[in-house]
Amino acid sequence: MRKIITVMPYDPEWVKMFEHEAALLKNALGENSLIIHHIGSTSVPGLCAKPKIDIIAVVKDTTFLEQDLGTIGYTYKGEFNIPFQYGFSKRDTFPEVNLHVYEEGNPEIEINLLFRDYLRNHPRALKEYADLKLYLVSQNSLHDKNGQKFSGYTLGKDKFIKKILTQAGFKGLCMRFCTHYDEWDAARHFRQKYFFDKVLISDPYTWTFNHPEHVHFVLYQGTEIVGYVHLQLWPEQRVALRIIVIDAPLRGRGMGKQFLKLCERWLEQKGTKLLQTETSLAAYSFYSKQGYIEMPFNDPDKHPTDPQDIPMGKKL
Repeated sequence: MRKIITVMPYDPEWVKMFEHEAALLKNALGENSLIIHHIGSTSVPGLCAKPKIDIIAVVKDTTFLEQDLGTIGYTYKGEFNIPFQYGFSKRDTFPEVNLHVYEEGNPEIEINLLFRDYLRNHPRALKEYADLKLYLVSQNSLHDKNGQKFSGYTLGKDKFIKKILTQAGFKGLCMRFCTHYDEWDAARHFRQKYFFDKVLISDPYTWTFNHPEHVHFVLYQGTEIVGYVHLQLWPEQRVALRIIVIDAPLRGRGMGKQFLKLCERWLEQKGTKLLQTETSLAAYSFYSKQGYIEMPFNDPDKHPTDPQDIPMGKKL
């Protein structure tokens, strides 16, 4: 069944609705609340928007979010395409509320504020975005998700958003689940160029892109994809790091270390106890410096391996 997307003219009442909701959030979160931001299209005066209030809550700790926010009607929805995002919704109000909770310092906070403030201060960009949204919503086929996490309407805004973030000067590092078309294209490119071209075969493992036991991340620097990771979830709280790669021209800047640390942190939050990999001799020192030691790989699927690779792992 198609879910119809509605875009409405700007309503000044949206600001008051945000302020009301922000007061509820501050009370529910108590001392854990650091700051509440109004984001998204309803936060930009003059911009048409879906009738949903988007809010960022910055907190000290994420441990008791579901309990605290449940008391004021919020339901936990997951990370969507952003690791370390705690997504909540409130659907018994009009407009509905989408709440994005982050710990302090998460680069996604800066992304949302830069985009919002750029539109607030650049009328031409605001009009361009409004025209794009009205065009996308007029295309009935773009209301569907068609097997994706997001609708064509949402995906169709991606290039514009990246353009604005570039103009706004965003240069931070952030990790995302592969979701958008260009992210999957980047995953294919990194895999083929840096691994399978070396053995003169086409990537035989693209089936993992649609498998629940496999996780695919990209690393952004600003709006450019600079790295890729493939994880395989194993039984007994073990995970295999199948691929981690940074684009060759950008190596030697510490991005690989930061990318690995983000993966480890995300896995640790999910309850993973052991992260394992098989590494070439050339990458051995990289893993050693990050606390990995030699240990049996014990692949439950018994996939073929390079006999020259060295099995390593790290307790999380």
